[in-house]
Amino acid sequence: MSPLHNDRFLRALLRQPVDRTPVWMMRQAGRYLPEYRATRAAAGSFMDLCKNPQLACEVTLQPLRRYRLDAAILFSDILTVPDAMGLGLSFAEGEGPQFAKPVRSSADVAALGVPDPEVELRYVMDAVRTIRRELQGDVPLIGFAGSPWTLATYMVEGGSSKEFAKVKGMLFEQPKLLHQLLEVTANAVTAYLNAQIAAGAQAVMIFDTWGGALTPRDYQAFSLHYMSQIVANLNREAEGRQVPVILFTKGGGGWLELMADSGADALGVDWTLDLSEARQRVGRRVALQGNMDPCVLYAPPEPIREEVATILASYGHGSGHVFNLGHGIHQHIDPAHVEAFIEAVHELSPAYH
Repeated sequence: MSPLHNDRFLRALLRQPVDRTPVWMMRQAGRYLPEYRATRAAAGSFMDLCKNPQLACEVTLQPLRRYRLDAAILFSDILTVPDAMGLGLSFAEGEGPQFAKPVRSSADVAALGVPDPEVELRYVMDAVRTIRRELQGDVPLIGFAGSPWTLATYMVEGGSSKEFAKVKGMLFEQPKLLHQLLEVTANAVTAYLNAQIAAGAQAVMIFDTWGGALTPRDYQAFSLHYMSQIVANLNREAEGRQVPVILFTKGGGGWLELMADSGADALGVDWTLDLSEARQRVGRRVALQGNMDPCVLYAPPEPIREEVATILASYGHGSGHVFNLGHGIHQHIDPAHVEAFIEAVHELSPAYH
């Protein structure tokens, strides 16, 4: 593996001194980039793109060719894990993900096993290895997975949902069954992330997209408990350095203190909370990642720059902040606006270090 030339992102996650605030974007390899749209069209479908390590590498690297980013993130999808568990994932145009075999009964849960990441998910591991080779140590590579609760919402609903009626119905009617589903899914995610680390991921992130849909009590029992279990079982060192873990619950601002107890090195923060408050609440326990509203990028460069300045000032002086959006970038954003955002972080953040 090539030596790492820019470790600013990894250092910030571990609250070590940096010369400026590192920056990357959730979903930075995505539909807002014309070169991504061209590669996806050439691949034939979204899943064909995910399952082709060379093309997954290509789209991972595309934003790094355009922008001065401090990290690359593996191009994949959180639903590769339930797909590898045999649920039959497909993406219908304009309808989002769908599973051929949703998990609704005790027999369905009993049929699930932990996939071997180097067999059923070999295409992801090959993508990680390919990306690490092609990066040549320019920036670190982030691996990721969905949280067990978030994956379970798709597995039980059979696809995307706004009300989560089926999975919440299971939560209240058959909590033991849901816990069984979450346990096997947590084991699958743990094996998957450890395999990504072994293949070359230098930091990992757990995306809990739908944790914010739960009550505080149910969040602790059905989401945070399983994420903490995963964190406790991850290999936290590779290639002679620490592998930081980022935990992100969208809509989870009310539970930051609990999340800081998970054992993660950093917490993702969405735009519904000021970083000054988040930093005050977690103290020195974890680093923070975030938290610009992605919709700011619809604005022209000057308001974008002003928002970057506001967020940097909100976090304040010192290390422990990774600048990011509060969620994934939207597909209709102008790539020139992204450049204004990245360059504003480069220009304005050194004053805080």
